[in-house]
Amino acid sequence: MSTEAKGSYEGAGDSHTFVRQLTWKDGFAIALVVPVALFATVPSAAAAVGTWGVIAILAVTCVVALLQNKIYSELAGMFPDKAGGIPLYAHEAWRKYFAPLSGAAAFGYWAGWAFANAVFALTLGGLVQAQFFSSSTWTIDLGGSDVGLGHFIGVAALVSIWVLNAIGIRPTVQINKVLGLVACLMIGILAIGPFLTGDFSSDGLTWGLGLDGQAWGGWRLALVFLFLLGWTTYSTEICATFTPEYEDPKRDMNKALRVSGVFTLAVAVLFPLGIGGTLGDKAIAADPGGIYAAAFDQIVGPAAGLVTIVIALSLYLVMNSCTADAGRALYGMSRSGLTVKQLGVLNSHHVPARAMFLDLLLNIGMLLFVGNALAIIFCSNIGYFLAVIVTLTSFPLLRRDRPNWPRPIRLAAFWVPIALVLAFYNSFILVVGFFNPADAGYGGTKEQLIALGILVVGLVLFVYRRVVQDQGGLNIREATLSTPEPDDVAVSPAIP
Repeated sequence: MSTEAKGSYEGAGDSHTFVRQLTWKDGFAIALVVPVALFATVPSAAAAVGTWGVIAILAVTCVVALLQNKIYSELAGMFPDKAGGIPLYAHEAWRKYFAPLSGAAAFGYWAGWAFANAVFALTLGGLVQAQFFSSSTWTIDLGGSDVGLGHFIGVAALVSIWVLNAIGIRPTVQINKVLGLVACLMIGILAIGPFLTGDFSSDGLTWGLGLDGQAWGGWRLALVFLFLLGWTTYSTEICATFTPEYEDPKRDMNKALRVSGVFTLAVAVLFPLGIGGTLGDKAIAADPGGIYAAAFDQIVGPAAGLVTIVIALSLYLVMNSCTADAGRALYGMSRSGLTVKQLGVLNSHHVPARAMFLDLLLNIGMLLFVGNALAIIFCSNIGYFLAVIVTLTSFPLLRRDRPNWPRPIRLAAFWVPIALVLAFYNSFILVVGFFNPADAGYGGTKEQLIALGILVVGLVLFVYRRVVQDQGGLNIREATLSTPEPDDVAVSPAIP
């Protein structure tokens, strides 16, 4: 039996064992991170490309995410013991051809989820400071960045999120359900309220992409925003990360992926449409940060403080899910031999608290020393897209190399070319996004180097694990099984 399988299925009383206690509804609650994350991304995107532009871009990325989730469902069904997200499925395919690629992709995937917390913590802290502590303008020079009260509010939020996640997955899910309900009520007011009150008007909606007059410049801007907003909608794949913790992996994982993807598509279209139709694109462009309070004021009445609290709680929900996913990504990487051994440990509550603590430290560093939300998104998006591309290409490889491997969910043969088309599409927008960061105002050479540096660090840790810790030498190509070992198809016990 493989080392990672032993680590997953020794018994419910073992502190190194995930326990099957989640339903598809719990997975959906965790995946609410995705539609709620639109609170942080819609304002700046709508200001740059107009309401019609941002709706079109989000709709495309949501449809792509739904197709990708369908492919991920078969891969997750093949490896139901693997916690850590989609790149661990890719590792099973690519280790036969070029094992370091999956190591870099897995580290990039982790960075995509982990560093997102710094973005949302920064946004949360800034909102709270602006609304309730606007007179507090002091800053501290940390040598390259000035930090103020908003930054420290963000740090406090990060620490509390780590504590919440360290005491178990059940509190994480319950908090997400409560905060998710609050966030969905706010989204509902802003998305549907204008149509009920008569405040909606399409007269002020525009296409800000400039596709007619700018030729390639306009299309390039569209592609850059497809790249920039990709993580926001693609990340409904978080449902697959918790496959080892579902009561019924096949049913719960598959349904959670599907429902979260459809719900996100609906929100991605209606949410910016309702806000844009209420305020108009000129007002949004003039003050992107104030659009929620302004829209709520027009639909319901003055309540800027309430709006700020709801959005802050919604961002807290997002950070909660990001922490849970990123911690499991590091844990799964360690159990699969892709990074250092010390991170492949669960605490007495059956959660990877040690891996999540490393996430906490790195996010605090990003928050205090980088401090620009769009720059952080760019740095983390590069690795995340690489993970998506490598995982999509793993689907046809596993079909060819492991035809007899058990597949509780088996897709039709035409999904193989669909996976390849999606991999090409994501590769194209990754290249355009990487070389044109200034188009959307999210960075330049510094951010490009940081993004590449993250992948290099992943490769270094991969080599260190294989050569130093495992003392097995660096094998570029590794032997794989054509069918699972008998013990590897065991199922960890569920909570009665």
